[in-house]
Amino acid sequence: MDRFTVAGVLIDVKSYYHGLGNSEAGSIQTAFICTYMIFSPIFGYMGDRYTRKYIMAVGIFLWSAFTLASSFVPADYFWAFVLLRALVGIGEASYSTIAPTIIADLFSSDMRTTALMVFYFAIPVGSGLGYIVGSKVAELLSSWQWALRVTPGLGVICVILIIFYCEEPKRGMSEGSDVHLSNTSLTTDLKTLIYNKSFMLSSVGFTCVAFVTGALAFLAPTFMYYATQIQGQEISDSTVSLIFGGITVAAGFIGVACGAEIARRYKRINPRADPLICAIGMITCAPFLFFSLVLSRYSIGVTWLLIFVGEVLLCLNWAVTADILLYVVIPTRRSLAESVQILLSHALGDAISPYIIGQIADAMANKHPDPTRPFVQFPAMQTALYLTTFVCVIGGGCYLATAIYVERDKREAEEITHGQTDVLDNYGNGTLDDGAYVNNVADQHIHSA
Repeated sequence: MDRFTVAGVLIDVKSYYHGLGNSEAGSIQTAFICTYMIFSPIFGYMGDRYTRKYIMAVGIFLWSAFTLASSFVPADYFWAFVLLRALVGIGEASYSTIAPTIIADLFSSDMRTTALMVFYFAIPVGSGLGYIVGSKVAELLSSWQWALRVTPGLGVICVILIIFYCEEPKRGMSEGSDVHLSNTSLTTDLKTLIYNKSFMLSSVGFTCVAFVTGALAFLAPTFMYYATQIQGQEISDSTVSLIFGGITVAAGFIGVACGAEIARRYKRINPRADPLICAIGMITCAPFLFFSLVLSRYSIGVTWLLIFVGEVLLCLNWAVTADILLYVVIPTRRSLAESVQILLSHALGDAISPYIIGQIADAMANKHPDPTRPFVQFPAMQTALYLTTFVCVIGGGCYLATAIYVERDKREAEEITHGQTDVLDNYGNGTLDDGAYVNNVADQHIHSA
C-alpha cells in the first residue's frame, strides 16, 4: 500500500518538486527498489538463522518511520525525498523475504497454496488501496504529503501484532517430524540455488512479471490521465488513480485466487501445473496489454477493461511462483532463496522498468518544443509502454522452461529434507551428520549439474 501511494499522487509530486520529468519521477521508485533488493539478501541470510518475527518487527518499524519522515521534505530537497523513499525499502525487504518462509513452515501441500494465496492478496489489494487512499486523502486535505502519513500508523499496529501474536515455527515443521537439517555455509547455499534450474528459471520469469507490473503500477495512472486529456474528458488525476486502484484491487483479488485454485486442482493430474499456469498467464497477458495501449486513444472504457484482464492474468503468477520456490528449495535455504529471487526480480524488473520506460518517453517527448503538453506526453508514453508486451512473452518462455525441470527439483528437495537412504546411496555418501550430509549432497548436486 505504501509503495503505490506515491504513484497515486505522482502528478502532484512532480509539480511540487519543480516539474519533474518522467525519468526523474521514475527514479523515486527505482531508489526504493534498489535499497529493497540490496537489503533482501541480508535479511534472507538472517532469516535462515535467527528469530524471524523480531527481524520483521524491526524492519516494519523502520519502514514506517522513513515513510513518515519523507512526507516532511521541502520542495527544494528532492534528493532527500528520494533518499528517504530508498530507505523505506529496508523495511519491506525484511518482511518480504521472511514472511513466506513462516507460512511454508506452518502449512504444507494444498493448505500451503491456499495460505500463500491469502498472503499474496496483500500485493494487488495493498497496491490498489495505495492509489485509492493516497489520491483521496491528498484530495480531501489538499496536500499530497498527507497521503504518506496514513500507512505509518498501520505499520506500528503490525509491529505490535507481530511481536505479541505471531508464532515462530520451527524451520521445516510442516514437512514432518523426520526433518533433520542444519545450516550450511552461505557459499554452499548460493551455489545450490544457482544450480537449481526450477528456482532460477522461475525467478527470471517472475522478474518479467515484476518488470511489467512495476511499469504499469507507477506509470499507468499518469498515462491514462493523459489519455483522458487527449479525448477531451474532464477527469482529475485523483479520479484516474482511484479508478486504476479499484481495477488493481479487483484484478489482483481475482487473479491471485484463480491462479492458486487452478494450480491446486490442476496439480492433481499434472505435476507441472504450477509453471504451466504461470506461462499461460504471462503469454496471454501480452495481447491484452498491447490492445489496451492501441485503443487508449479511442476508448477509455475499453482500455480500462483490457487493463483489468491483463492484470488478472499477471496476478495468476504471484502465489504460484512463491509455491514453486518453497517446494524446490529445502527449508534451511528458503529465506535466502526468497531474497535472491527478490534481488533478481527487482534489479532487472521493477527497479528499472519505470526509469527505462520514462527515459524512452522523455526522449520522444523532448523532440517537441513543449514536451509537457498531454498531446506530446501521451504518444511518447504509449510507445514506451509497448515494451511491456515483449517482456510478457519472454517471461512466459521462462516459465515453460521451468516446467521441464520442476518435477525433478521438487523430488530432490523432498529427499534431501527427509534424509532418505536412497538419496545417500544415489550420491555415493555414507552415514553423515546433518550438516555434513547437506553439504555433501549440495556439492554433489552442483558437480552433477
